[in-house]
Amino acid sequence: MSFKCDDSFYGSVTVGERGQIVIPAEARAELGFNPGEKLLVMRHPIHAGLMVFKISDARAFLEEFTAMLEGAEAGSQQETHPV
Repeated sequence: MSFKCDDSFYGSVTVGERGQIVIPAEARAELGFNPGEKLLVMRHPIHAGLMVFKISDARAFLEEFTAMLEGAEAGSQQETHPV
């Protein structure tokens, strides 16, 4: 299955006076975000933005992300220190 950027766009939201945002209904339904469920909010590592995950799904994402970073670091070390 190929990824298209427009597949991940749910619309825009407005930050309220207390810093609250409303997650669009389509996003909540597709991602299984239910009332009262705990979510992990992280800063995007490169761009000025946020990432939101269900706590139950965050561990798998972080493991995949860590593996990707380790691969990138290993690749950059090989470029700077060729064998």
